[in-house]
Amino acid sequence: MTYLALNAVFLLVVGVVVVLAVLRSRGRGGGIRWRPLAIAAGALLLLTAVFDNVMIAVGLVGYDADRISGLRVGVAPIEDFAYAIAAVLLLPAIWHLTVRVPLPAAPDPAAQDQDAQGLDA
Repeated sequence: MTYLALNAVFLLVVGVVVVLAVLRSRGRGGGIRWRPLAIAAGALLLLTAVFDNVMIAVGLVGYDADRISGLRVGVAPIEDFAYAIAAVLLLPAIWHLTVRVPLPAAPDPAAQDQDAQGLDA
């Protein structure tokens, strides 16, 4: 299996989670904020480019040339960047799927009785 195929499977799962989060948050008014995610993605991709290039250049990590697409940013294969994109999308999506929305408080019958008694007096 190539790294690109592995990334495609992984990113497909992330995409499903993101779509579910968008659909769930759409009706609640507090949807995913895309501008901060884009800024975070830019920063994370920049850091990934720098540190992956350093790790590969010094020999900490190596890739089988037959399993990468051949596209590179410096010496880092383009496939390395899928994990940064997945993290930026997956974490907020999971947050939106797991956060509980408080239900509106039910009216207190005792308070209503007191209000009604106050009006009668």
